[in-house]
Amino acid sequence: MLELILFYTFGAIAVISGILVITRHNVVHSAAFLGATLFAVAGIFLTLHAEFVAGVQVIVYVGGILVLFVFVIMLIAVERSVHERQYNKQWTIALITSAILIVEIAYGLYRGRDSLVLPAVVPPAAAAAGGNSEQVGTALYTSYLLPFEIASILLLVAIVGAVVLSKKRTPAEE
Repeated sequence: MLELILFYTFGAIAVISGILVITRHNVVHSAAFLGATLFAVAGIFLTLHAEFVAGVQVIVYVGGILVLFVFVIMLIAVERSVHERQYNKQWTIALITSAILIVEIAYGLYRGRDSLVLPAVVPPAAAAAGGNSEQVGTALYTSYLLPFEIASILLLVAIVGAVVLSKKRTPAEE
């Protein structure tokens, strides 16, 4: 019962702070609400016994992406961006996307609960035997070792490329 209450609490926090992210005019406030949204999603993952995904959520999104957003906010001229026009003429795209979402929700409600195929629930005793993070680590370093190493090399090449592209040329190099 406590997990269900926590799930709905984290869900409500995520939805409310997600709405506040897009409705605030101050970008610093939007970044703070984005942090609250990301932490709430991590809380939802914890209530679903997905500890590894919750940890990755906090490390990657809150620790990496949100910090990157804050640095970008610090680098742009906030005073100048306040006076610029906030919204483009993208109302048609927004209306079409909203209509598609409404049609999808209506179709899901029309089909009923039986149309949703959900995976079988793993009992907590079975998950505690090996541990969620242990199972992910075992699969990652046994069955998926080659793709994991290829992804790490790809990320290393991307980091080196970003450093090379962002390096300023000195007059002697030109």
